[in-house]
Amino acid sequence: MSNYFLKEISHFLGRTTPERGRPIGYSLLIRALLEERDRVVPVPERLAISTEKQTRYDSGSWQVFPSQYRPKDNLISHVVFALKYEGLDLLILKETFKLTGPDPVRDLLEKEPTGKYSRRIWFLYEWLLDDKIEVAEPKAGNYVDVLDPRHQYPGPSRNSTRHRVRNNLPGTVEFCPLIFRTEKLEEYGKAGLVDLAERTIEGRDNDLIRRAAAFLLLRDSKASFEIEGEYPPEMRARNWSRAIGQAGRRPLSLGELERLQDIVIGSSKLRNMGLREREGFIGEHDRRTLSPIPDHISARAKDLPSLMRGLLETDKLLQESDYDPVLAAATIAFGFVFIHPFADGNGRIHRYLVHHILARSGYSKMPFAFPVSAAIQSKIVEYQDVLETFSEPRLDLIEWETDPGHNVRIVNETADLYRYFDLTPQAEFLYECIEETVTRVIPEELAYLEKYDRLFGVISGVASLPNTKADLLIKLLIQNRGKLSQRKRIEHFEELNPEAVKAIEDSYRDIFLEVP
Repeated sequence: MSNYFLKEISHFLGRTTPERGRPIGYSLLIRALLEERDRVVPVPERLAISTEKQTRYDSGSWQVFPSQYRPKDNLISHVVFALKYEGLDLLILKETFKLTGPDPVRDLLEKEPTGKYSRRIWFLYEWLLDDKIEVAEPKAGNYVDVLDPRHQYPGPSRNSTRHRVRNNLPGTVEFCPLIFRTEKLEEYGKAGLVDLAERTIEGRDNDLIRRAAAFLLLRDSKASFEIEGEYPPEMRARNWSRAIGQAGRRPLSLGELERLQDIVIGSSKLRNMGLREREGFIGEHDRRTLSPIPDHISARAKDLPSLMRGLLETDKLLQESDYDPVLAAATIAFGFVFIHPFADGNGRIHRYLVHHILARSGYSKMPFAFPVSAAIQSKIVEYQDVLETFSEPRLDLIEWETDPGHNVRIVNETADLYRYFDLTPQAEFLYECIEETVTRVIPEELAYLEKYDRLFGVISGVASLPNTKADLLIKLLIQNRGKLSQRKRIEHFEELNPEAVKAIEDSYRDIFLEVP
């Protein structure tokens, strides 16, 4: 018997356990992969151990179980435990099945031909490895879910008559991130953010709403560029805001993504549009050796056709179901940016995809897109953290060398790192941005326009200024906290006498600086 079944631990891959105990479930499978195949995989957020104490409890990133929960000393029993208590980790399961081969699955089916865990494991083995096990198919037994909805959010059900299971995985074999149920996500799901957004504009003037929509789209476009450290010409930002405004109208396809890349980058600025033909990374180069110093390594170029096909098929699967639109948007948008299929433009298209999926799903009946990039920009540190939550653990798992062009050359198989991963942190972050948009960004824009209109009316009553000059006056007052400098008055507003200026300044303070 292998030592990893018996050995107690107090530390595991840099984590301290709450007390000494034996690894069980995924923690045991990870140890087996390390010792048997020298295979390292991303470690789940929560793991499990068993102890001799008769107490079951959770402690941060550990679930602690009494000894009677401990599985038998074979890998397939630990797979059963993981499915029962820890949810699905498709990457660890796939690597474990590669290690065990089909025999333990066949043995389990012979012992428990109608068992719900034996059938789930049988389906997952054949689905993940595309390897059919020669075994008698059950003729009876109720259908069971492949993914336990108590642990993770399920996709639409598709019956597999061979295994007598309902395939409710929220993706395809080529791309299937999973999202755990958390208290935060459950609360967001019940919060009625869409209703709150719609109540925000209820009863407001249609022209005001139309102007707010235009301002918010342009603001979102500029924010998306600024997140990338770019400050584009006004026309380029407006072209991108126009594209955002049309989100959801065209089906998502590789051709559509390439069209968006052309808008956001411009074909004249990038030699090779469309899917990358070379590897890619985000980061810097060493100043002395010019070797890459990556913060994120993109999927291998040769894996892009499969990964993008999986992403687009998963988008179609989720769009045609009642899957939570925000979770669907997180799945496709973050999946896209982690794959990083293009040489440039990935970040802005990633944020566009949030607009696209929310609009396509009819998430809100509001007459404008949620300005999510503006909310992301206000949470830029948290945004960077949530991107690194995916990228950082994978850097140690990707073997690469420097090519003659000072780029990375990936030398190991990495596609599954981008197919199967825990998307929970990204889903929570996106919901936070939706909440920020609904409770702050949209109301602030509407309130600003209402105040602007009130002050514009005051200016029209005390002076005869063209609309453009009245607009300039308001912007200058905003910049200078309600004061118009003598130089600006002489330069732009000679027609305003001191009494008119004072009346406008007083009105500004009453309108813009009023305490709600």
